[in-house]
Amino acid sequence: MSLTKDAVQVFLAVLDKGSFSAAARSIGRVPSAVSMSIANLEADLNLELFDRRGREPVPTAAAIALQAKARFMLQQFELWEAQALALSRGLESRLSLAIAPELMASDWAGPLGQLAQRYSSLEVEVLAAPEDDAIRLLHEGRVQLAVVFESPLFDSRECCQEMTKETLLAVIAPNHPAIASGRTLRTEELAEHRQIVVASRERDATPPRFLQAHHHWRTDSHTAALSMLQAGLGWGFLPESLVKPQLNAGTLVEMTLDRISTFSALWVAEVWSARKPLGLGAQHFIELIRAKQRASG
Repeated sequence: MSLTKDAVQVFLAVLDKGSFSAAARSIGRVPSAVSMSIANLEADLNLELFDRRGREPVPTAAAIALQAKARFMLQQFELWEAQALALSRGLESRLSLAIAPELMASDWAGPLGQLAQRYSSLEVEVLAAPEDDAIRLLHEGRVQLAVVFESPLFDSRECCQEMTKETLLAVIAPNHPAIASGRTLRTEELAEHRQIVVASRERDATPPRFLQAHHHWRTDSHTAALSMLQAGLGWGFLPESLVKPQLNAGTLVEMTLDRISTFSALWVAEVWSARKPLGLGAQHFIELIRAKQRASG
C-alpha cells in the first residue's frame, strides 16, 4: 500500500467539510470522485473511515485517530514538493558557511534566520574556521561562503560583500602583570608579553593577521582563546562583540594602548568564489546582507 498526497488531501477535506459534496467543491472535484477516493483509501487501509448510514458521512474512531498523522503527512508532501521545485530552480542541497571563530558573535545568524523562512527545507552547515582555513575551504569548494575580516589584498578568485564593522580590543586578565602599573602601554612594550591568537591549525599558514608579540600561543578556537586569556596566559586582540560578556563580568579588561588605530575598527565581509556559480540559498543570503547594509546607511 502506498498513500498518495491526493488520497490524504481528499480524506482531510471530507473531515473538514463534513460531507462528500462540500469536500468536492473545496478541492475542485465531483462528489462521486471524492466518494470513490475514500472507498479506495478504506480498502487500502482495511478500515472504515466514515459511517455512511446517515445523511452525511460521520468520521469513525479510526478516522479521528488518523487525523493528526494525515495532516502531518500532507504538510510533508507539500514541503517535499516545494523543495523539489526549489532544487529544480537552482537551490543547493546544502549551504555551507565557514566563519572565523572570533566572529561567531557577529550578526550572521539574523540573516540566516531570514533565509530559513524563505527556504525552510534548505540544509545549512556552519563551520568555525580561522581566516586562512575558511578561505582555503572556500577555494576547495567545501563551503560556498566565508565570513572573515575583510582583506586589504585583492584576490581575483573571490568576491565579497561587507557585512558590519567590528571593533577590535586588546584584552587581558585583570591580574596579569603587564597591566599592574595601570599606565598606558606602548605597543613595543606589549610585544614583550605573550599574545594569544586565533589562527589556522596549519603550521605553514601565513602569520596571523593581528600578531604583535615576539612570542605567541595559537588556537583555532575562540572558546579556547577566551579561556587562555581569562587564565592570565597572555593578552589578545578580539572583537568587542565576542568579549563583551567577559568585560562585563570583569574576567577580562580592555588594555589602554598608545597606538592601535590600525586594528581598532575593521570590516567583516562575506566572501564567495568568483569562479563557481552560487545556488539560490547563497544568493539570497548575500542579498539579505546587502539589504541590511543599505538599511544601516
